[in-house]
Amino acid sequence: MGVISTDKNKITLIYNSDISLGKQTYSYVKSSDKDILAIDTSKTNITGTQWLEIADGLNLDISDLIQKEFPNYRKLYDPKVKLKPEDWIKIIQNHPEVVWFPILIMGNSFYLIKAPSDFINLTDADSADFSRKLS
Repeated sequence: MGVISTDKNKITLIYNSDISLGKQTYSYVKSSDKDILAIDTSKTNITGTQWLEIADGLNLDISDLIQKEFPNYRKLYDPKVKLKPEDWIKIIQNHPEVVWFPILIMGNSFYLIKAPSDFINLTDADSADFSRKLS
């Protein structure tokens, strides 16, 4: 069992409200009929264990959560630097803006949101799957 609560009737959004993509995605998500837990990383700290669980849920290495070519990261660090997982966690915890893309958790599934419309596509697919289960 992980430390991040998952529930098929709840949507968890991990985003940064200082980033336009995060704000836009939050606007889409808050219109959902499901219960929502919105975690704004610019205001709320996420533990290292939780970041590792998120990366695992996305099938990514912890370093892959960071968009190393984006200006938010490049102004702080060399994009080619090689670090240990615990160092990447420290970077994320000290500079949450380096995690550019919002993360959506629906049920036991984790998604990296690269455009706000990704949320609509995911919920449409979820609704279609739900409709098929009723038939």
